[in-house]
Amino acid sequence: MNTARAARQRDVGGNPVLLVALAVLIGVALGIGGYTLVYADALSYMSSDPKVCANCHIMRSQYDSWQKSSHHHVAVCNDCHLPRGFVSQYVAKALNGFNHSKAYTLQNFAEPIVIKPFNADIVQANCLACHRPLVQDAVMARGPGEEASCVHCHQSAGHGERAGLGGPRT
Repeated sequence: MNTARAARQRDVGGNPVLLVALAVLIGVALGIGGYTLVYADALSYMSSDPKVCANCHIMRSQYDSWQKSSHHHVAVCNDCHLPRGFVSQYVAKALNGFNHSKAYTLQNFAEPIVIKPFNADIVQANCLACHRPLVQDAVMARGPGEEASCVHCHQSAGHGERAGLGGPRT
């Protein structure tokens, strides 16, 4: 019985040096991750305050142009750039947050910023969610699955001329 218990303790306990090394590695990773979250003010991205989108200096022109746009008094960034559902909204925030932080850290983003297909589809869905009664016939004239892109004609909606939303989809 004692040999079985000793074997279990050996299996569970393992090598103490490896356990300490693993604990140190986990602690360092958590410490760096926690510092990064605090330094980047990561929890602010859970809000819908448009100023959060301008935390990153690369988005300053989009924020400034939104303040002068026709949508300024009726829509914030999340209204156009995130899906409508609670879960899908936070999934999109997480995906975009990861992609934005990676691109900003590695400095491998396009300038001017060009919307990617995933996000362009979200913007299109949100344009239609608000404006469908007015544009149903024009947008759907091409047939199901071939609807016209709202920002194709309305490049300056939401951000003004310099935002690049109507540019090529990459």
